[in-house]
Amino acid sequence: MRILALAFLLAASLAAPVYAQNFPVKTVRLIAPFARGRRTGSRRGGWCWGGDGARTPGLWHCVQLGFAVALVAAALFQAGALFAQPYPSKTVRLIAPFAPGGATDVLARLTAQKLGERWGQSVIVDNRVGAGGHIGAELASRAVPDGYTLLVAGTPHAIGMSLYQKLAYDLEKDLAAANRIATYPSAIVVHPSLPVKNVRDLIALAKARPGQLNFGSAGVGSPNGLALELFKTMAKVSMVHIPYKGGSGQMVTELLSGQVQLASIGLPPAMPYVTSGRLRVIAVTGMTRSTLLPEAPTVDESGLPGFEVTSWYGVFGPAALPKDIVAKLNADVAAILGAADLMDRLAALGAEPGSMPVDAFGRYVREEIAKWAKVVKDSGATVD
Repeated sequence: MRILALAFLLAASLAAPVYAQNFPVKTVRLIAPFARGRRTGSRRGGWCWGGDGARTPGLWHCVQLGFAVALVAAALFQAGALFAQPYPSKTVRLIAPFAPGGATDVLARLTAQKLGERWGQSVIVDNRVGAGGHIGAELASRAVPDGYTLLVAGTPHAIGMSLYQKLAYDLEKDLAAANRIATYPSAIVVHPSLPVKNVRDLIALAKARPGQLNFGSAGVGSPNGLALELFKTMAKVSMVHIPYKGGSGQMVTELLSGQVQLASIGLPPAMPYVTSGRLRVIAVTGMTRSTLLPEAPTVDESGLPGFEVTSWYGVFGPAALPKDIVAKLNADVAAILGAADLMDRLAALGAEPGSMPVDAFGRYVREEIAKWAKVVKDSGATVD
């Protein structure tokens, strides 16, 4: 019976479903629980009954041995099948760390749908809201690194590395950057009563009236608010920041009424007010012009060279995610971004496909963290 027990133990170990690595990945040790050249057992009887005598094995012992060999062989076959399964072989969870209906959520759902179609597996979006998107990111950073828990993260998380002092995860160290999905340029808009029509006019007016112009944002540390903090630093001007709590709704209302003079806001929500003449666009914040508003110049080409602020989002996994899974995620995200229907959906959102090679995306994330750390420090922004 000891042979059967050992066989069951070995079979259970071999049949454990490990998907993340191909077997074997290191030296294998096969334990033979017998003395060299001898058969196992005590000195109390023959080999058939567990002793170490020289008696010929009995029928029942041979049956046990044959059954044990068959069991181990079956376990090896099963283990090989498990190790050979391609990724993904079951449902994937994609964490969207913001509320349903927002830009990140929509982007996550489009990505999940297309990856699911490509993989032939379900990709479920899991909204984990709170702390500016950091609750969901922390959850993803602690997940099992098998590729079945992924995260959509981006600019708010890069900013959060310096804005929050007590985060329980690190975007660079605790998450693996697989690929960037898309970028969202914003526009600097002004109330029509402000006598500026371009970036040079705004800089000149701000220098002529130091501390008298104000700009609004959706809150301390929000990407668009920090975009104008960066503008202030690069243009060497003084303007008053008015952060609004609870999102951009109230800020936009007061911008339309003229109580707030200017702001940086996403292009899709800005377009109805721009086309109706209630707001004036003086520039877009990306390095290239937007297809939504091709006549609007960039800040870079309008008098502030080197200025670029683009909200971006990408796919991440836990830091220990195997490199082959990271490479597959990168390739598959790049492939779905080339689909015409997804490109059309992104364009309608004011987003632009932003696929990058794995190494380039990792470097980009590090650069974004460093860039926003300086802006946060210069502005004195903090939420702790």
